[in-house]
Amino acid sequence: MNLIYKGKTKDVYDLGDGNYLLKFKDDACGENGVFDPGANQIIGSIEGKGKAGLKLTDFFFKRINAAGYPTHFVSCDTEKAEMTVKPATIFGRGVEVICRYKAVGSFVRRYGQYVSGGEPLDSLVEITLKDDERGDPLITRDALAMLNILTGDEHDTLVDLVKKISGVIKSALAEKDLELIDLKLEFGRDKDGKIMLVDEVSGDIMRVFDKNGNSVPPIELERIVTE
Repeated sequence: MNLIYKGKTKDVYDLGDGNYLLKFKDDACGENGVFDPGANQIIGSIEGKGKAGLKLTDFFFKRINAAGYPTHFVSCDTEKAEMTVKPATIFGRGVEVICRYKAVGSFVRRYGQYVSGGEPLDSLVEITLKDDERGDPLITRDALAMLNILTGDEHDTLVDLVKKISGVIKSALAEKDLELIDLKLEFGRDKDGKIMLVDEVSGDIMRVFDKNGNSVPPIELERIVTE
């Protein structure tokens, strides 16, 4: 295997057979010592988090594939915390897509003049550039097209896919009396240029509350959903 990317929560290897391997880590992102799936900093390591993340990812990708939405998922080895995926071309230098069902976190920090924490949002989609140095700035449809990152049609396809895939995840969590507050997904193009879901779908990329309104940590989320 050839290491081609070393990330905050996973490393990526070229398997040499046309596919790639994602190796999940136990590191967690957050700010000021508090877990936050949208943060850019590592706040510590949680033993077993890598395996827990992959079990959830395996669970959700199978649900999403069964619903007929395109993904890069091939297979998982949860004991090794490894996932085999199809190759994908990223948009520009990386784009993240957030779907919000309630106003929390950075959304309230940005728009607190107009919204209070916990207010409902109707699967609101935001797109940001992966750029730690500039704080992952938000970007508009027109700017994405003008900067040759996404065409207007690709943007519309992306937003539609995000809402549908997020709905699959939200429904799966509701079966366990859990509420999806927001999540951050990544997409890319397959070899034919078709947009597909990539990366992971674990507790690291979503904020989930239990029926009492308490935040559910990633490892606990895996236990509840996959037991």
